[in-house]
Amino acid sequence: MNYSKRWNYLVTSLSRKFSTVHKPQADNIVEYLKKSEWRSVVGLEVHVQIASLSKLFSGAKFDFMSPINNCVSLFDAAIPGTLPTLNQKCVEAAILTASALNCKINHLSRFHRKHYFYSDLPAGYQITQYDQPIAEFGEIKFNVFTPSIHKTAYEKVCKLQQVQLEQDSGKTIHDDFENRSLVDLNRAGVALMELVFDPDLSNGEEAAALVKELILILKCIGTSSCKMEEGSLRVDANVSVTPRSSPTLGTRSEVKNIGSIRGVANAVNYEIVRQVETLQRGEVVVNETRAYDAATRSTVAMRDKENIQDYRFMPDPNLLPLRLSDTLIQELKASLPPLPNQLRSLLKDRYKLNTDLTNVLSRDSNLLALFYSIVNAKEPVPHKMVQ
Repeated sequence: MNYSKRWNYLVTSLSRKFSTVHKPQADNIVEYLKKSEWRSVVGLEVHVQIASLSKLFSGAKFDFMSPINNCVSLFDAAIPGTLPTLNQKCVEAAILTASALNCKINHLSRFHRKHYFYSDLPAGYQITQYDQPIAEFGEIKFNVFTPSIHKTAYEKVCKLQQVQLEQDSGKTIHDDFENRSLVDLNRAGVALMELVFDPDLSNGEEAAALVKELILILKCIGTSSCKMEEGSLRVDANVSVTPRSSPTLGTRSEVKNIGSIRGVANAVNYEIVRQVETLQRGEVVVNETRAYDAATRSTVAMRDKENIQDYRFMPDPNLLPLRLSDTLIQELKASLPPLPNQLRSLLKDRYKLNTDLTNVLSRDSNLLALFYSIVNAKEPVPHKMVQ
């Protein structure tokens, strides 16, 4: 590699490193907002990879450790003349997830084409569900507790707008040394559920707590591995701030593809403080898409926010409407195991455990098994001594 390329790479790396030295931050976001005249509003969109042996519309397998471009069918590569075939197991996984989140499951849903042109999307569009998703109007209950911020845990409820099925795109690999981009289509067509939550959250700690609870539920029912380090669960956060006395919402920015629970909290909290400081300086918050940089724990601008019109949604002509029978829905609902919220209620009512302990036990199956083995022994130990 020539010296000019090495120099350009070094300059880019140093610029990125020092551009965020003076970044806005707050050690305790709750206290920060209490002392300010602003309120924050946060909504999440979570993309969940479905635990399936094949992709959503093709028979190709997907393995995270597979060599590059080794899990690609002709349909995934958008070869002309190939047609999609809907994966039944993915539909059943979406019904299970929607049932666990108290959603209304629609007997009729449709697939649409969402058009955008990028190298990791060979067809030029993504097959997704737009205005007629498989489920909608759900909710999730979860406890919020960060020891360094909260004195005690509290319960929060967040509404869920909709659950929709869609296919993932490929992955673009940027080679800074050679100044080129390469495309890996292994992920192209992988089955996803997109869960769109209402803007019912106030800060990053609540957002992280919601993601934790969602992971517990999805692992409990077996619809996703939720391995964020492998991209099986990715979070987009919509953040806005507005004067506390204002009934309207402020201009929002969207932070894309956050890949860890702590990253969700850090990204949202950073974005709240950034927007507050921007408005306090008399400047305007821009409606834009941002990325989260885990190394600097900050967000950076990516591009202007797209409008719905930019995607030119249209019904997919190659896929019939998806019709679900009552029998299938009821059978899948009946197969649900006890959910984390039900487990916490059981531990609290039967064993008189406090909220903190029920949270710990519901999140760790090994600890829960140990607890049950002790309290159910031939010579049981009093519950409070087990604590």
